[in-house]
Amino acid sequence: MIVDLQRFVASEERYWREIEDVLDSLEKRMERSLSLEEAKRFHYLYQRASSDLARLSAFPFEPGIRQRLEALVARAYAEIHETRLKPHRFSPREWFFQTFPQTFRRHARAFALAVIITIVGSAFGGLAISLDPDSKSVLMPFSHLQTHPSDRVAREESRAKDHMEGHKSSFSAMLMTHNTRVSIFTMALGMTWGLGTIILLFYNGVILGAVVCDYVLAGESRFLAGWLLPHGSIEIPAILIAGQAGLILGKALIGRGSPESLKTRLRSISNDLVTLIFGVGLLLVWAGIVEAFFSQYHEPVLPYSLKIAFGLIELALLSLFLARSGKNSSGKVMKGHEAESQHA
Repeated sequence: MIVDLQRFVASEERYWREIEDVLDSLEKRMERSLSLEEAKRFHYLYQRASSDLARLSAFPFEPGIRQRLEALVARAYAEIHETRLKPHRFSPREWFFQTFPQTFRRHARAFALAVIITIVGSAFGGLAISLDPDSKSVLMPFSHLQTHPSDRVAREESRAKDHMEGHKSSFSAMLMTHNTRVSIFTMALGMTWGLGTIILLFYNGVILGAVVCDYVLAGESRFLAGWLLPHGSIEIPAILIAGQAGLILGKALIGRGSPESLKTRLRSISNDLVTLIFGVGLLLVWAGIVEAFFSQYHEPVLPYSLKIAFGLIELALLSLFLARSGKNSSGKVMKGHEAESQHA
């Protein structure tokens, strides 16, 4: 029983303000979750406010205080027993270092299939060039690849140091745009139940295998590695990831062995497709910069050994990133979601 109402309100006011501040903070920042200590404190404040409300029932002539406390307890109750997950503020860093590699690993089989298709295409292209050198005009759509490899190497190595001066930025932008368009197209061809994606991956493999075989047979392996590795170690995996996305889409459309409806299957992969293709876009931005500002310079301007080492380091880092990044955060992220559903 409350003997002195004014003294009671004065002593409890700070606790009511404290819980009000917490509630205001949670309502303004929907993505915020409480730590364990904060949750314990919040629960204590809620119990204390509920007890105060019960004690005030003996004072019906103080409706203002009672109504304020009723509203406060109701807000706290709703916050504690809310079960919906609150929206999370998008974090580019978290998306790139956690969501993207986690999504890639979740569909590792589709990526492995994209690699196999490309390898088969490469074998076909290399075999075609070795058996019929005149097929180069058909297999290689780019004019700078039509000449004999040794002639191109001699021409490239005789160029001035700054032969790309004034053109590097525009060339880089062109590469980014072209490669991104090809990647999106590769993924979009998954709408043909994956058949179009398979054909495009095979065709890209044919071109790659034909170029590699042509330069190797001409004795220009060192130039080839120095030219392709700096940007190709990122660009080629990016195209393969785009193919991975297309195969995922194709599998969802086929739906063999799945009891889910087509709409449900497509909805379940939509976020993964967006994640993969945006990741591909970022990788291709880097590849375009490297190709324009680094790959186009050959000996004696840049030693081939330096370019090869740079490309191998890129490939190793990309492999490590896709295989390990975000691997230890899955449990933490899940726990964070659970905590929010409990404390929200």
